[in-house]
Amino acid sequence: MKLLEEKIFKALMLISAFVIIAVIGYILFTIVSKGIGSLTWDMISKGPGGGFYLGKEGGVLNAIVGSFYLVIGAVVIALFLSIPVTMYINFYLTKTSFFAKTVRFSFDILFGIPSIVYGAFGFAVMIYFGLKASLFGGIVVVGMLITPIIMRSLDEVARFIPRDLIEAPLSLGATKYEMIKILLRQLMPGITTAVLLAIGRGIGDAATVLFTAGYTDNIPTSLSHPTATLPLAIFFQLGSPIEEVQNRAYASALILTIIILILSLSARYFSRKLSKNKV
Repeated sequence: MKLLEEKIFKALMLISAFVIIAVIGYILFTIVSKGIGSLTWDMISKGPGGGFYLGKEGGVLNAIVGSFYLVIGAVVIALFLSIPVTMYINFYLTKTSFFAKTVRFSFDILFGIPSIVYGAFGFAVMIYFGLKASLFGGIVVVGMLITPIIMRSLDEVARFIPRDLIEAPLSLGATKYEMIKILLRQLMPGITTAVLLAIGRGIGDAATVLFTAGYTDNIPTSLSHPTATLPLAIFFQLGSPIEEVQNRAYASALILTIIILILSLSARYFSRKLSKNKV
């Protein structure tokens, strides 16, 4: 009976894996087959020209640069919030601390909230204060979106740090600040992986920036200016009835896919490299 159950569950796992791989393969095939023909150097190196959305010259450089501006600012905010909280609940509080458990539970809830809710909340706050869609608004909302990702990733890594590594520096006369520096070195693989994965999540999200970051054909030169992003560029181009513009949307999707793929591979590489340098 146990052997039969094992075979059934093994077959289900293989079927599930095959379905997932097949779906991913179909998505990639669709993006590549429809977008590769429109993926030119002008597409990457130029902003939208006159009549770009009618199938004429131009590219999505504004969206590429805007996406990086947005996600880099969001990561800075997320790290500024996540690292101190992670250090405090893991290295200053006890494992049975009610406050630490409450913080983890709160971030678990925030982790599961759909991105459109963050976007709607950010939009409502901006309306209340009379603010316009801007790069700053997009940075703050995307920062809210990825903070739980970085926080929970760092928390899981911090839990595996031996308690002896926390107590040993203190027993040798080190200050808590010096102890934190040692622990940060141990957390570097987790920080690097968390940041790269959060960038991949933030750079590919459209719901959070649709009403908070706005959209423009120009590269923003100030935090108060609106900014374009690749997901929104894909959205607007795909809604065009012109086939050439639709193909450019798939080319933009291909650019975004390549960026996320590079980030994912970089996360694996740096995580392994930094793990070798741990104490």
